[in-house]
Amino acid sequence: MSDSLSDLSSKSIQEISECSNLKELELLRVKYLGKKGKITKELKSLGKLAPPERPKAGQRINSIKEKVQSLIETKKLVLADVSIQEKIASSSIDVTLNGRKNNRGNIHPISSILREIESIFHNSGFRVEDGPEIEDEYHNFTALNIPENHPARAMHDTFYFNTNYLLRTHTSPIQIRSMETHGVPIKVIAPGKVYRRDSDITHTPMFHQIEGLVIDKNINFTHLKGMLHQFINTFYKKDMELRFRPSYFPFTEPSAEVDILSKDGSWLEILGCGMVHPKVLENLKIDPEIYTGYAFGMGVERLAMLRHEIKDIRLFYDNDLHFLNQFK
Repeated sequence: MSDSLSDLSSKSIQEISECSNLKELELLRVKYLGKKGKITKELKSLGKLAPPERPKAGQRINSIKEKVQSLIETKKLVLADVSIQEKIASSSIDVTLNGRKNNRGNIHPISSILREIESIFHNSGFRVEDGPEIEDEYHNFTALNIPENHPARAMHDTFYFNTNYLLRTHTSPIQIRSMETHGVPIKVIAPGKVYRRDSDITHTPMFHQIEGLVIDKNINFTHLKGMLHQFINTFYKKDMELRFRPSYFPFTEPSAEVDILSKDGSWLEILGCGMVHPKVLENLKIDPEIYTGYAFGMGVERLAMLRHEIKDIRLFYDNDLHFLNQFK
């Protein structure tokens, strides 16, 4: 038995030392120390020996068992470290390579123009106001001195829910609600979505407007012209030539449309404006003998089309990434 134990000891030590990976090492552990392992079998065979021989043989077997266990644990640590180093080597990153680019979205050109316009007016002391997109006839038409027989109230121009509620056709109702809430003097802009039954290369059923309102004592048309000159020059980042043409709006008197001179020498309309009609002030119980004011309104898509030389307004809403990526 002594020779067989010596062979078992030397063979196990050799196989453990030659083991090259953790899977093989686990197989060796089972081979020698498992329930049916060779060392385990030797321990179970002690009962077959004569009683005087059992203590010495048992001590020898246990010594081999402890040695094999120790060698396996030591080898396990070595192989685990080797495995880690191999993984690190195989998955290492060359930090000198260019980084991967993430495709990032960009702000929609209309949202970008809106933010820019709001910033310009905010820097001039205007407060940004908001209001409901579903409006009643009083705030959308009546309070703005728009008569009942005006074409803007017709079903073919306006999206009605019922006889009283509709999708707002302009952001002027926000101005009315702002005066109801804050009174006068007031200096606000009202950006937002508006809705009209119209669709072609220059019109869409939903589009964006920014309207402005200033009410105070001794406000006149000169203040309006000066403010619009300042806004247009700031927006286009250069001195622009403007032309004011007489026009008609129910809620302003006198009224005007404003054109800018294009590169090719033609005049392009960009907005409407005028002095707030006295009847609008009277509807809100504001004395027109004490307070005067001006109002203006512009289409955001119109300004974007002029700045970027876009011919078809529908391009803004086709979700064409080739088109939208131009505005990064």
